[in-house]
Amino acid sequence: MRKIGFDNEKYLKLQSDNIRKRISEFDGKLYLEFGGKLFDDYHAVRVLPGFEPDSKINMLLEMKEDVEIIVVINADDIEKNKVRGDHGITYDLDVLRLIDAFRGIGLIVCGVVITQYASQPTADAFKNYLEQLGVKVYKHYPIEGYPSNVEFIVSDDGFGKNEYVETEKPLVVVTAPGPASGKMAVCLSQLYHEYRINKPAGYAKFETFPIWNMSIKHPVNLSYEAATANLSDVNMIDPFHLETYGEMAVSYNRDVEIFPVLSEMLTRLWNKCTYKSPTDMGVNMVGFCITDNDVVVEASNQEIVRRYYSALCKHRKGFDAQDEVYRIKLLMKQANLTSENRAVVAAALKKEEETDGPAAALELRDGRIITGKTSKLLGSSSALLLNSLKALAGISDDIHLLSPNVIGPIQHLKVDHLGGNNPRLHTDEVLVALSMGSATNPTAELALSKLKDLHGCEAHSTVLLSHVDENVFRKLGVNLTCEPKYQTKKLYHGQR
Repeated sequence: MRKIGFDNEKYLKLQSDNIRKRISEFDGKLYLEFGGKLFDDYHAVRVLPGFEPDSKINMLLEMKEDVEIIVVINADDIEKNKVRGDHGITYDLDVLRLIDAFRGIGLIVCGVVITQYASQPTADAFKNYLEQLGVKVYKHYPIEGYPSNVEFIVSDDGFGKNEYVETEKPLVVVTAPGPASGKMAVCLSQLYHEYRINKPAGYAKFETFPIWNMSIKHPVNLSYEAATANLSDVNMIDPFHLETYGEMAVSYNRDVEIFPVLSEMLTRLWNKCTYKSPTDMGVNMVGFCITDNDVVVEASNQEIVRRYYSALCKHRKGFDAQDEVYRIKLLMKQANLTSENRAVVAAALKKEEETDGPAAALELRDGRIITGKTSKLLGSSSALLLNSLKALAGISDDIHLLSPNVIGPIQHLKVDHLGGNNPRLHTDEVLVALSMGSATNPTAELALSKLKDLHGCEAHSTVLLSHVDENVFRKLGVNLTCEPKYQTKKLYHGQR
C-alpha cells in the first residue's frame, strides 16, 4: 500500500478559504499569480504523497462562480519551441491544452497574453491561430529598464502600452505553461490599468514550493531546488519577513531579489504597499496539511535523486545541463543522498551485469523489485512491463503473456515492411499486442487489469530509452530514471 503523508481534503478547504480572505482584503478583486502547474502537478504528487494532481484546480472549482483565467505565454518561448518536460509538448500547444481543460470543467478563460511581444513571426502566427479559434489575444511588450526603472515601468509608456484584459470576476487567476513566462508582470500591468480607470484591485502569489513554513533544508524544499536547478533558483530565508516579524520563513532568490522593486511598484499603484515581505504576498497553505513528515521526507529524497538522473540524461543527450548536474549533486550531498537511496538503480545494474545487456528494474508498491532483460524478442523495458504485470496479477513467471508466435509477425511488419532497424518490441507495441490477446486470453486480460497498479511505482533503466518507451511509462504514472548512456555507439539514435 502506498503511504500517505498529506491531507488533500484539508488542503482544499484551507486553501480556498485563504484565497477568499485575500480577495476580501482588496475590495473584492484579486489578481492571483499562479506559480507551478494548475493541472497535473506531478511534482507535488511525488513529494507530498496524498496530494492529488488536480488539487489546485479542484480548489478553484469550489470558487467556480468567482473565477476567470488569463493564460500567459512568452513570445520568445514560442520562437524557441520551448517544451514542457512532463508532457513533452511545446508551450504554445500547452496553451491550447490548458484552454481546453479549463473550458472542459466550466472555468472561463478571458484571454491569452503574449508577453515580450516584438513582432516575432511565430508569435504572430500563434496569435492569428488563436484568434481564428475565437480566443482573445493580448500583446504585452518589452519594457526598457524592467524591472529596475520603476518610475518608467509604472507609467503610460511602460505598463500603459500593454493591452488591457477586461475581466469581471472577483478572482483572476494568471497562469502559464511554465516558469519565466511573465505572469507577475501581467498581474501588475492589469493593476495599473485597473487603477487608471478607478477600479481598485489587489495582487497575491500562489507558489506551492518552496514551502514557506518548513525548514529551508527540509527535503521537500531541497527537492524544489532540484526541480528548478535549470533556472538557478535557490531557497533563501526571507530577510524582509525576518526583519519585520522576527520569524523565519522560506522564499527563493527571485522573489527576494524582486521584492523591493515590486514593493515600490505596488506603492505607486496603491499609494502604499500592504506587503512587508515576499512571504506576505503568498497564499499557500500546503505546509499546514502534511500529516506524516517521514513519508514526505522519503518521497522528497527520491525526487532529488530522480532529478539528478534526469539532468545527467539531459546532458548526455546534448543539452547544456552541466551546471544543472552540479547543482543537484550539491543538493544530494546536503541531503546525504546517493544513487544507492534509489533501490531500483542497484537492481537494474545487477541485472545488466548478469545478462551482459541492457536491463531495467521496477519497485512495486509493496516493495517487491521486478527486473527485465533484453532478448531477441523484447527490449528490457518491454520485458520489465510484462514481468511487472505478471507479478501484480500473480501469474507464474514461466507463462508467456505474449507468445513468440504473436511477436514474430509484429517484428516482420516492423523490419520488412516499415523499414525498422530494431525488431524488438517497444512498450507501446507490447501493450497493443497484449490488449488484442485479451479478447480471447483471460490471462492477458488479467494482466492488463493491473496496469493501474503501476501508477506511482519507481523504475530504472541501464540505458536511455526511446521517446516512445519514456512516454508509455509517463502515461502509466511510473517514475522512470535512466543511466546516462545509449544502448549503441551510433551517432544517431532514432525514436524507434
